[in-house]
Amino acid sequence: MTLQTPQPPPSALRAVLAALDSETALRQPAAAALRHPTGPLVPAHPLAVHVLEGPRAELAAARRTGWRFLIKDGTEVAAAAEVVQGPEGHTFSHFTAGPYLDSTVRALRQAWQLAQSARTRCQPRLLTFPGQYATALWLHSPDGGPGADLLIPLAPAPMGVTAHRAHPAAELLPVLARGPIARSPINRPLLLGAPPDSARLASGAH
Repeated sequence: MTLQTPQPPPSALRAVLAALDSETALRQPAAAALRHPTGPLVPAHPLAVHVLEGPRAELAAARRTGWRFLIKDGTEVAAAAEVVQGPEGHTFSHFTAGPYLDSTVRALRQAWQLAQSARTRCQPRLLTFPGQYATALWLHSPDGGPGADLLIPLAPAPMGVTAHRAHPAAELLPVLARGPIARSPINRPLLLGAPPDSARLASGAH
């Protein structure tokens, strides 16, 4: 698997850079770590943000709403910045911090590990489920068709879903679409038909 870093539209990057230079934007509570950086703040790892809501538990129903950038202070990720798409380009929405930030970094590391063990292309995206207050790293496989896409739920995950396990999207989507979950966790990670050892890698097992 080759992890293909997406190229955001220029207006998305401009919106983030403007926010990093705005005293008003940096007053947001989630931007606390950005107010006294040790070096230049650099937007990195842009991820297209998609939202899936409503009765259709299909990736084709997900709509792209904008982009999220991880903001690096030196080698550390200090926050994330999200921009939303409008008719005239992108505008800054908000900064984020907290557990989803660290979980995104961990999921991206898992995706890079997977890239060493498979021979397909993969595009990382973010997929959010407003009804479940859940987000997953979506590994889109343009070569393998919809059935080859994977989802890595970020922590904290909804009850019944195990974070940081790679699941086929077709398996996880119906679970998340059913609303509040009160059932056994999904424990069977499958990686594009890879052998069990690769599956254990995706779940972070050693």
